[in-house]
Amino acid sequence: MSPTTIAVAGALANKHRHGGSVWVRLSWAEALRELGFRVLFVEQLAAADCVDAVGRPADFAASANAAVFRGTTEAFGFDGDAALVCPDDGRVLGMSREQLLERLGEAALLVNISGHLRWRPALERLPRRVFVDLDPGYTQIWHASGGEAAGLEGHELHFTVGANVGTERCDLPTSGIEWRPIRQPVVLDRWPLPPPDERRDFGGFTTVASWRGAYGRPVWEGRSYGLKAHEFRRYASLPETTGLPFAAALDIHPADAHDAARLRAGGWRLLDPALVGDIDSFRRFVRGSGAEFSTAQGVYVETRSGWFSDRTVRYLASGRPALVQDTGFSEHLPVGDGLIAFDTPDEARAGAHAIVADYARHSAAARALAERCFAPAPALAPLLDAAGVAP
Repeated sequence: MSPTTIAVAGALANKHRHGGSVWVRLSWAEALRELGFRVLFVEQLAAADCVDAVGRPADFAASANAAVFRGTTEAFGFDGDAALVCPDDGRVLGMSREQLLERLGEAALLVNISGHLRWRPALERLPRRVFVDLDPGYTQIWHASGGEAAGLEGHELHFTVGANVGTERCDLPTSGIEWRPIRQPVVLDRWPLPPPDERRDFGGFTTVASWRGAYGRPVWEGRSYGLKAHEFRRYASLPETTGLPFAAALDIHPADAHDAARLRAGGWRLLDPALVGDIDSFRRFVRGSGAEFSTAQGVYVETRSGWFSDRTVRYLASGRPALVQDTGFSEHLPVGDGLIAFDTPDEARAGAHAIVADYARHSAAARALAERCFAPAPALAPLLDAAGVAP
C-alpha cells in the first residue's frame, strides 16, 4: 500500500536570502516525511519577485530564487517531489504542470504554511486544506481588517504557533475561527548534539534577527502594536551589565544606524546577516553558538500570544540553551532548565548568569526539551489527529 501523500506549501524561493526561513518550511516537509508520509512540496513565485544573484529583475526559470529552490529541495531529498509555480503564466519547475496537478489530486491534505499557496488550479485539486499561522497577531489582525492579505479563505482547519490565540489569555481577534495550537517541528538528526567537550564550554549568546521586519506595526481597534526593535532596545546594555559575550546577525537598515550604535555601545557584537543567508551557514551559526538570547516582536509579547520561535527550536535541538522573551509560551512549555523565559532586563541578566553557571546541565536539558516537545511525532500529532490522516 502506498503511503499517504501530504502537500506542503511555503516560501523558499521567495525567501532565498534567508537561510533560517528556508529551514522552517523544509522542516515541516521533512518532519511529515519522517512520520511516514509521502510529501509533495509546492511554492508559488510571482514574476515580479524574480531576481538574479545581484537583485536585478530576472526570468522566473533563470532567477536566483529558482536556483535556491532547486538546490535546497534537492539537498533535503525532495528532488522529483517539489514544484515551483509562476502563477502569472502557469509555468512549473521541478515537474510538468500536468504532473503537479495530478499529484495534488492524489494528496489527502494541504499543509499551507502562512497561507502561501493561493494558485487556484492547485487549490481546486486538494480535498482538504490546513492553514498554519507562523505570525500570530499579524495574521489575525490582517484577516479581521478585511481583504485577503492573510489568505485564510478556503481552509478547513487553522493552526497557529501562538498557543494562547483564541483563549481568554490573548486579546487578538479571531473572527470566529477556531485557532488550534501547534508546535514547530524539528528533525533532530539535522541538529545533532555537540561533542561532550563543547557542551562544557560556553561560547556566548547569539541570535539572528531582523530589526524591524517586513510588515510594520500592526494596528487593531486604535491600538498600535510594537516591533522587535522596540523590545530589543530595552536589552541594548545586556552584554555590558552581565559581562558576558552577546552577538547578533542583525538585518538592520542604515537609517537605523543610531540603534546599531546603541547596541554596540552596550557591548553587542553585530554581525553581517549574510553570515546566515543559506541553509548551511544558518546551521553552522546556530551550532557554533553557546546559547540563544532573543527578544520577540512586540505584538507577540503585548498580546501574550504564546508564540514560540522556530529558530529557538533549532538552538534547543542542538543542545544550545535558550534565554528568550516570554510571549506567554511559559504557560505551555517547561521553563527553567535549558529554556529560560524573561519579562524584564533583571530577569534576563539573572537567566544569562544561570545558564553560564551550569552550562552542561542546561545544554542537556535543551536537547531533552526538543526531543519531548518538538520532534515530529509530538509536534505534529494535533494537526494529524484533527485532519484525520495517517501514513
